[in-house]
Amino acid sequence: MLWLLLLMSQGMVHFLLRRHWIGQIRLALTLFGLPCTVCTPGVRPAISCSSSHPFRTSQTTRPISTSFCNLYTTSVQTMPSSAAPHVKSRCLEYPGSKIQRFLVPDDKVDWSQNWPQYNPVSYTDPSVLNKPAWADPDIGSFSPKFNTVDGAVDRTSFDGSYKIEEGKPLNPHGRTGVTGRGLLGRWGPNHAADPIVTRWKVDATGEKIYHSVSKLPILQFVSIKRKDCGEWAIPGGMVDPGEQVSLTLQREFSEEALNTLAIPPSERAKISERINKLFKSTGFQVYKGYVDDPRNTDNAWMETVAVNFHDDSGNSVSELPLQAGDDAGQVQWVDVDSSFLLYASHSHFLELVSKERKAHW
Repeated sequence: MLWLLLLMSQGMVHFLLRRHWIGQIRLALTLFGLPCTVCTPGVRPAISCSSSHPFRTSQTTRPISTSFCNLYTTSVQTMPSSAAPHVKSRCLEYPGSKIQRFLVPDDKVDWSQNWPQYNPVSYTDPSVLNKPAWADPDIGSFSPKFNTVDGAVDRTSFDGSYKIEEGKPLNPHGRTGVTGRGLLGRWGPNHAADPIVTRWKVDATGEKIYHSVSKLPILQFVSIKRKDCGEWAIPGGMVDPGEQVSLTLQREFSEEALNTLAIPPSERAKISERINKLFKSTGFQVYKGYVDDPRNTDNAWMETVAVNFHDDSGNSVSELPLQAGDDAGQVQWVDVDSSFLLYASHSHFLELVSKERKAHW
C-alpha cells in the first residue's frame, strides 16, 4: 500500500476516481516504482518501464523503396496508439540527474488540452551545454530550420510536421514535464538506428531446432550487455549528420558486436566483406518512429529505425567471432524468447521479427 500513500501525499488520489483510472494507476506505479534506470550522461539509458505499444498483425507484405537500403515491411507494426500517451518520457526523475519532472497526468499530455498551471522544469545536461560536436548550440545563438533537412542535420520527424512555439519545437507526443534538451543533443527529433541481426538456432548437423512447446523454429539474435546499465539490448546508436541510416546500422553493429575498431586492418577486410553481404541483403523494417524514452523532453525526443537483417543460411556473420566493443560490456547470440527481458521497446521489436519469420516467441 506504499504506492497509495505516496499518491495521497502528492494529491493524486483523485486520479483513481476518473473514468480512465487504470491509466492513472499505471502512471502512478511508473512514477513511484522507480521504473527508470539512471545511466551515465551521453549514452542511451536502459528503460525498465513497461511499454504499451499495441501491434497490428497481418501477413500482407509490401516492398518499400528507400534511399538507404533494400527494405520491406509488413502491416505488422509497433505503432504507438494515440490513445496511449507516452509513459517513460514522464518518469519522475530525469535520468542521470536529480531533476524532478513536473507531474503530467494522462489527460494533460496532449498539447491540445488547455492547462494554464503547467510549469515544467527547464533542464539541459552539462554534457550537452559543453557544446560537443554531436549537440546543437542553444536556441538564440543559432537559428535551426525545423521540419526540414537543415544542412547535414535531419530535423524532420517520422511523425510528420511538429509545432514550433517561441522558436522551440514541441514534442509531437505531448508534455513531458521538462523543457530544454536534457541528455539529448538536438532540438527536436534525435535520430537513432537499431540493427537486429538474427540467425536460426541449429544443431550439430545444421538442422533447425524447434521449440518443444510452440513447435516453431528458434531464432537467435546478437545481443549486447551495456556497460552503463547492465541490461541486454539490441546494438544501436545515433545517426551522424549526413549519414545514411544503412551506414549507421552497419557501423553500430560492427563497432558494438564485432569491435572492428580494435581489429587489425588485415583482419578487418575479411570481416567487412561478410558484414557488407548481410547488410546489403533485403532487411525487414521492424519499426520507424517515435521512441518513448526517459531522456525525452518537451523540446527534444528520440526517434529510431529498427531493421532486421537475417542470416538465413548461417554462413554470413554467424561464423564471425563476436567481440564486445564501444559501450558494450558483453556480446553473444541469444535465443529469441518472450522470457528474455530487454530494455526499452526491444522485446516488442523481437516479437515482430519472430512473427515475420514464423519463429518461436
